[in-house]
Amino acid sequence: MAATGRAQAAAGPSWSTVAFHGATQAGITTAAQDRLHLAAFDVMPSATRDDLVQLLKDWTAAAARMTAGDGAGLAGPLSGRYDAPPDDTGEAIGLDPANLPITFGFGPTLFRDAAGADRFGLAARQPDALTRLPHFPHDFLDASASDGDLVVQACSNDPQVAVHAIRNLTRIAFGRAAIRWSQLGFGRTSSTSTTQVTPRNLFGFKDDTASLRAEDTAGIDAHVWTRPEPKAAWLEGGSYLVARKIAMHIETWDRGSLREQESIIGRTKAEGAPLSGGHEFTAPDFALAGRGGAPLVDTASHLALAHPEHNNGARMLRRGYSYVDGSNQLGRLAAGLSSSPSSPIRARTTSRCRPRWRPTTCSASTCNTSGRGCGRCLRASSPASSSGRLCSPEPATPQPACLLRPTRDQADLLKPGVSPRLSSASHR
Repeated sequence: MAATGRAQAAAGPSWSTVAFHGATQAGITTAAQDRLHLAAFDVMPSATRDDLVQLLKDWTAAAARMTAGDGAGLAGPLSGRYDAPPDDTGEAIGLDPANLPITFGFGPTLFRDAAGADRFGLAARQPDALTRLPHFPHDFLDASASDGDLVVQACSNDPQVAVHAIRNLTRIAFGRAAIRWSQLGFGRTSSTSTTQVTPRNLFGFKDDTASLRAEDTAGIDAHVWTRPEPKAAWLEGGSYLVARKIAMHIETWDRGSLREQESIIGRTKAEGAPLSGGHEFTAPDFALAGRGGAPLVDTASHLALAHPEHNNGARMLRRGYSYVDGSNQLGRLAAGLSSSPSSPIRARTTSRCRPRWRPTTCSASTCNTSGRGCGRCLRASSPASSSGRLCSPEPATPQPACLLRPTRDQADLLKPGVSPRLSSASHR
C-alpha cells in the first residue's frame, strides 16, 4: 500500500488525471466529466484570518493529491497512527481519478459578511461585479441552498470519486468551515469541448448546442476570462460562475405533444436543429416565417430567449448536469438540471427560459481566478427537493462567489501587505 492511500498495483499510466496546478483553473474549460458534486461552505463565526489561511493551504494540498489519484492526506486511509482516524476516508482506494478536477471559489460574503463586516481584511479586494444579483421572474429561491463563503466543484467520470473529494475536503474543514449546501449531478447536459457530442437533458432534447467550447479561444477570451481591475488584479485570468438549480416539471412536460415540445425549445427533438431549418449547429433564422406569417422559431422559445443575438451578444461556457432528488410530496419526480456556466457578470442577467417548465429554486454565483489565484486575493489584501436543474443561464438573487484555483502555497495569499503576482494567462 502506497503511503498516499492508493494500492500500488492499481496505479499506472492508464489512470486519467487532470493537472491541478496550472496557469488557469481546471474544471472550467476542462472537458466536462459525467458526474458533479458541488458544495458551498460557510466559514465558522469563530474562525480567524489565520484559520482561513491554513484551511486554504490544507485544501490545496489535499486537492492536488486527490486529483493525482492519491489519498487526501499524506498517510492515506490505511496508514498512519493505528489509534487515530485515517487522514482519508478510503472509499476511493484503487479507483481511477477519472479526470477529477477540483475547483475552488470565494463568495462575496467572504469579503463582507451579511452585516457588512470585513472579517478577514479582504473588503478592499472585492471585485465590483461580485455582488448580489437582482431578483429574476419566477425565482423561488431556498436561502438555505443558495450562496456561501466558499464554493468547491468536484467533477469526475466516477461518482464515488467526486463524492470522495467533497467528503474529505469537508472533513479537513472541520472547525473552520461547514457545508452550507451541496448538490449531486449526473449525466452531463452540456459540452465544454468540440470533442464531446451534445448531450440530452431530462426533457429529451439536446442541450447547450450554442454555448462556448474550449477550442474557441477568441470566444473564451472575450466572454469567459476576466480582465484586471485596479482593486482586484488578483482576478486577472479568472472568471465568474453562477450555479442554478432549475426545477423541471417532468410530468407536465411528458404530457405535451411533440409539436408543442419542439415549439417550446425552438429545436427539433431528433437532431437538435433550429426549427428554421438546417442541422444542429446551423445558425437559427429568427425572421424566417412559416404558414400564417408566424416565425418558425417561436419568439418565446428557449432558443430565442437564450440566444446571444437576443442578449447583447453575451455568451457563456456551461457545465451542466441532470439531478434527481427523489420524489416530492405529490409523488412527482424531483429531477432536473444542474449547471455552472462561466461568463462575465454581464452575461448572467440576460438569459431566460419558460417558467412554466423550469422555475428556479436555488442559486449561487462565483468568480474564478487563474490557476495561481486562490490565495492571490488574500496575499494582496490588508490586516441551489424539487425537480429541476442546476444551471447558470438564469441567475437569481444569489451572492456571487469567486471560484479560484489554489496556489502551491495558499498561505501566502493572506499575508498582509504583499503585492500579488499577476498571471499572464488570459483565458475560467
